Amino acid sequence: MSDEKKQINMSIDDGNEFYAHELSINFNPMQFTFDFKCITPRVDARSHESPTIKVRHNVVMVDPYHAKQILKLLRDVIKNYEEQYGVIEKPSALKAFEKKAKEKGKKQSKAHVPKYFG
Repeated sequence: MSDEKKQINMSIDDGNEFYAHELSINFNPMQFTFDFKCITPRVDARSHESPTIKVRHNVVMVDPYHAKQILKLLRDVIKNYEEQYGVIEKPSALKAFEKKAKEKGKKQSKAHVPKYFG
């Protein structure tokens, strides 16, 4: 046996930063699929065409054990965050929007209230 040390080269692809407005989670017997979505309206004032909605997805698939580990990690991180910065609450602007939509919904049964991460 040789005591030679071998060098291993490593390349890391960090990917692109991604702000997710929505998240859907699905599963089958072998994996959980986290589908992070960024929905962005695109309007060109010079164009006479209808506005465009751009939807980007980043999908992460993990086995059930790792999904449970993500849940544990997220609980711990949120607990630490709230200890340091205070309890996370729904933004007041979103509360006001939901209240307004609910009142409007009494008048119109099909008021749309966005559901974030759901």
